[in-house]
Amino acid sequence: MTLDDLSRVRDIEQDSFALPWPKDAYRAEIVENQAACYLTARDDEGEVVGFAGMWVIFDEAHVTTIAVDRGRRGQRIGERLLLALIEQALARGARWMTLEVRPSNTVALALYRKFGFRDVALRKRYYSDNGEDALVMWSGNLRDPESQARLTAVRRTVG
Repeated sequence: MTLDDLSRVRDIEQDSFALPWPKDAYRAEIVENQAACYLTARDDEGEVVGFAGMWVIFDEAHVTTIAVDRGRRGQRIGERLLLALIEQALARGARWMTLEVRPSNTVALALYRKFGFRDVALRKRYYSDNGEDALVMWSGNLRDPESQARLTAVRRTVG
């Protein structure tokens, strides 16, 4: 993700989440946060159609966001973004990944479970817009043979 992407990222963000990040949050993440890694997915014309981000601190990566343009959903863009995040996390020395997700977000839950994430905790009333809980998920060891085999299989299916 670059500063030039931020307008399009903001549009996708506002359309995707009930609680979009503040206007300058992504700018701060990519300019100031040394632990941050933010990626974009682009179509054949170069337009941003999705984005994802994480923080990598020591051996843990924390997924902060994944969003795909509403008109492009169902095309495995989210899968490619999550795969790219995992590959970046591994390259930066991470062994584990964690994230929070709304239990009502069944599409995201299916994506994370496909990648081997497991439910480990519930953060009560985490989301301030409606008081919904957040499900905390962990990947397990990204470097173990089972995780690596899963990633290899996903790579084959997403092209």
